[in-house]
Amino acid sequence: MDKLLITGGNRLNGEITVSGAKNAALPILCASLLTADPISLDNVPALKDIGTTQRLLGQMGVRITQDGENSVTLDARHVHTLEAPYDLVKTMRASILVLGPLLTRFGQARVSLPGGCAIGQRPVDQHIKGLAALGAEISIEHGFVVAKASRLKGAVIRTDMVTVTGTENLMMAAVLAEGQTVLENAAREPEITDLAELLIKMGARIQGHGTDRIVIDGVEALHGARHTIVADRIEAGTFLCAVGATGGEIVLRNAAPDTMGAILDKLQEAGMSIECGSDWIRGSMNQRPKAVGFRTYEYPAFPTDMQAQVMALNTIAEGTAVIVENIFENRYMHVQELGRMGAKIDIDGHTAVVTGTSKLSGATVMATDLRASASLVIAGLAAIGDTTIERIYHLDRGYERMEHKLRSVGANIQRIAREQA
Repeated sequence: MDKLLITGGNRLNGEITVSGAKNAALPILCASLLTADPISLDNVPALKDIGTTQRLLGQMGVRITQDGENSVTLDARHVHTLEAPYDLVKTMRASILVLGPLLTRFGQARVSLPGGCAIGQRPVDQHIKGLAALGAEISIEHGFVVAKASRLKGAVIRTDMVTVTGTENLMMAAVLAEGQTVLENAAREPEITDLAELLIKMGARIQGHGTDRIVIDGVEALHGARHTIVADRIEAGTFLCAVGATGGEIVLRNAAPDTMGAILDKLQEAGMSIECGSDWIRGSMNQRPKAVGFRTYEYPAFPTDMQAQVMALNTIAEGTAVIVENIFENRYMHVQELGRMGAKIDIDGHTAVVTGTSKLSGATVMATDLRASASLVIAGLAAIGDTTIERIYHLDRGYERMEHKLRSVGANIQRIAREQA
C-alpha cells in the first residue's frame, strides 16, 4: 500500500486551489438517476469515492463521459439494473443514496445494506422510515433493502435524528412523488443545499433547503441540467489547520468561506489571522497556536469532519483544550497514533482532553479513517524529523492529490508507491 513520507518543520506559503466537495458530489452523481436527460457536472473531485460511485452507476447502465479532469456528463436514459451490490456498497456507505432516486423514478430498488463503519454506526433506518411514509413497501432480504412503489405519495416526515444522507435520499425521492412532502428535522449542511440547487435546475420544486424544514412539491418528470459542485469546506479547513500548525501564510482559491463559519471562528480563536472574499480565504499564522475547545454537532455548529484536524493543531498549542465528539462514537482512533508522536491526549468516553506540547516528533503511524489520516498529515508537517503515514488509501477517499497541493506551498512530503511484486 502507498505511504506518505513527511519531513516536518517547513512553514507553508503560497496558494492552493480547493477541490469540489466529496460530500456534495456523491449525492449529486446519484441524482443523475432521476432523469433520462444528461446531467453535466463541473468541479467534480478526482477521488476514490467518486470513482466507486461512477462504477456503481455504470453497472446500472448510466453512461458516463469524462469531459475534462474535473467535469463529467451522466446519461441515465438506459438504466437496466436497479440493484446496488454489496461488493461496491461495502467500500462506501454513501452508495445508499441510489435508493431514493431508483425507487421514485423506476418504482423499485434493491440496495445492499452498507454494513459496519470504522468511525461508528450510521444506520439507514431513517431512510427506510421516510420512504415507507411516502408509500413504499420495504423489506430486508438477504442483506438488501428491497423497496417497491407504483408511485410515491407526499407526506410529512419527521426523522428521529438529524441525518445528512437520510435528508438527501428522501429529498431525491420526494421530487417525483405525487403531492407535497415536508421534511422536518432536516439536515442543513451546505452539501444538501448544493444538491437541492441542482434538483431545482432539473425542474424540481423545493423550498427551505438549508433550514430544518424542507418543502418539496412533486413533479411528473425532471430534465437535464449543468451544475458546478460547491467547494469542499473540509478540505479548506484541513489546509488552514496545516498552516496553523506550521506557521506561514496560504491563500485558498475556489473556496466557499460562507459555509465555514464555525471552522473559521475556531481557527481565529487559535490565533490565526483570516481574511475572506466571496471565493477565497487567506490564513496566516506567526505564533504558537492557542488551545481551542469545541463540541461537534450538526451544521452550522462545529463539524465532526474537522474534529481530528483541529485536535492535531491542539497537540502543539499553548494550553489545554477539551473536545467533545457528539456525532460518532468511535472517532478518536487517531488519538493513539498522535500519541506515538508525543501528543498528550486523555480520553474519557466522548471527551478528549488535549494538553499542548512544545513539539511533536516524527514517527511511523497508521491511518484509520479519512479524517484521522488528515490529522496525521498535519502532525507530521509540524513534527521534528520524519513521519511515515501508512494506509493512506483512507486519505485518497476524500482529498484530491493532497501531497501535491501541500508540496506546492513548501511542505516536504512525498508519496511512496507500494512495492511492485
